[in-house]
Amino acid sequence: MLRKTAFLLIFLVTAFAPAFGSSPAWVEVRSAHFTVVTDAGAGEGRRVIDQFEHMRLLFQKLFPNANVDPVAPIRVIAVKNKKEFEPLEPAVYLEKGNFTPGGYFLRAPDKNYVLLRLDAEDEQHPWATIYHEYTHLEIGDAIEWMPLWLNEGLAEFFQNTDIMGDEAKLGQRNQDDLEYLQQNKMIPLETLFQVDAKSAYYHEEQKGSVFYAESWALVHYLETSDVKSHTNHVGEYMKLVSDHQNPVEAAQTAFGDLKQLQKTLNDYTAQREYTYFTMKLPPLNEGTFTVTPLTEPQADAIRADCMAYIGRREDARALLTQVLAADAKNVQAQETMGYLAFREGDRAEAKKWYAQAVALDSESYIAQYYFGALSVMDDETGPQVEASLRAAIKLNPRFAPAYDALAILYAKQHNNLDEAHMLSLQAVQLEPGSVQYRVDSAVILMEEQKYDDCVRVLEAAEAVAKNPQELEVVQSRLGQVRLYEDEMAQAKRQEAVSEQEQPQAQASARAEYQAPVFKHPTEKPHGATLMAQGVIHGVQCGYPASIELQVVGTKGTVKLYNNNYYEIEYSAANFTPQGDIHPCSDLEGMKAKVRYFATADKTADGQIVSVELSK
Repeated sequence: MLRKTAFLLIFLVTAFAPAFGSSPAWVEVRSAHFTVVTDAGAGEGRRVIDQFEHMRLLFQKLFPNANVDPVAPIRVIAVKNKKEFEPLEPAVYLEKGNFTPGGYFLRAPDKNYVLLRLDAEDEQHPWATIYHEYTHLEIGDAIEWMPLWLNEGLAEFFQNTDIMGDEAKLGQRNQDDLEYLQQNKMIPLETLFQVDAKSAYYHEEQKGSVFYAESWALVHYLETSDVKSHTNHVGEYMKLVSDHQNPVEAAQTAFGDLKQLQKTLNDYTAQREYTYFTMKLPPLNEGTFTVTPLTEPQADAIRADCMAYIGRREDARALLTQVLAADAKNVQAQETMGYLAFREGDRAEAKKWYAQAVALDSESYIAQYYFGALSVMDDETGPQVEASLRAAIKLNPRFAPAYDALAILYAKQHNNLDEAHMLSLQAVQLEPGSVQYRVDSAVILMEEQKYDDCVRVLEAAEAVAKNPQELEVVQSRLGQVRLYEDEMAQAKRQEAVSEQEQPQAQASARAEYQAPVFKHPTEKPHGATLMAQGVIHGVQCGYPASIELQVVGTKGTVKLYNNNYYEIEYSAANFTPQGDIHPCSDLEGMKAKVRYFATADKTADGQIVSVELSK
């Protein structure tokens, strides 16, 4: 279990039923880059936003070439005390004896929430968790090339930053990490430099603790040494690995002999005193901060949205019910109700809420995106779907999910494939660490019959996969593409056989594959998308990759086909398949919803688009 995951999304539920009139007045303080919502008054809101703006300036000064503004806006909810904090924190902290944090950072693809307890600021480094996750957020663009030790080491290094006015105190020691290293054996540096998201050192509790502690110690030593000696060894290393040099070779070039570095680090962690340094930051123009009083429904809608994303969904729903009773046109509440329905698997209900939110506020990129993306999931391809996704892109040009959803829409329509490919590339460029966007890009390349490019994209996705599950998805798709390439090549070779030899070659090929050759037209999806629901029977696979089956339901039997079963979308509704779904062997006798469209073939009811299995 990663030590920091407790501060991210935790999906547990506890009872909470607030009532209007029980909470204090709330205000919203806005700057150019942050929004603070607080019950502690405008003065406290200004102070909190001042801290965040200064932290942003710190990163801007230290990493001038980095993009220091996240895609999703950061909203800070700062409450006066533990009592006001409890309704917002993950339910696991409410259990007796559990640690209550001074704050935490919730990161999701479309939202960034910071939760702060203002009465915890008398503790040493009360914002440590916030600054740790904020560091990850700011260096997110480097995730594709930055070694994990440096990514986590920098986050550990910056988490103990203290900002006082226009001055930042950096590099204060992490006592927990030091004590752990003084009592446990370090990871060899050559191993540390090669740890990735699939490594046991990153995932196992004890080894993970060594990894975090040693990463902090090495970054602390290198950073403070660079400041003292006016060198830039860390910058040199980052340049080498960003150019895709092997992390160990890059370390040898930038840091010198690794055995000597290991000895130096061992001695360094045995010290009692550690150097830190200060940095002057440019002053802020606080006159640009705006303060807006919030009504109770407005403040509660924001709090409910945070609770929904943390996982306290029943609490969020109870609060939203009261918000909508008081203000039926509250856009934030409409969006959050849509999110709750989406998380519960009710796409129709979610789409209804998001459609209402779009009608109330067409400038909400979140509402526009979710309405469009949910429609794409349901194979709806009307002009409003495309318009909503384009609106989301226009409203937030750095929001990668909207580009990906629009690309998939075009792929499903089998048109605008060139634009779909460019949209998909844009999503990957915006979020290079996303495996899903790379897989979607490969799907579009398959549609364009660019199989070699598809393989290259998937091979690149293998290197980005952060866990065994993602790696399995990529390798499964890669295996399908390579098999399809082989079958298509075999088919082309067969077509090249002379007319005199063709009958014999066809017979030989059929004997080799031991599969019949079906004669159905291949058409691009058109007209209405239909659905057959029942039990699949009579599955037959033909040469080279065709399939025929029947769906037997209460309304009769539907005969369906597809000449390329790799193009069919397979999913499971209420169970997790053990490995890939193999159409020729895994569909027979299964309950399913099969989407299809009618074709010119009068011997069948239609061509299969997708198969959703259930038990």
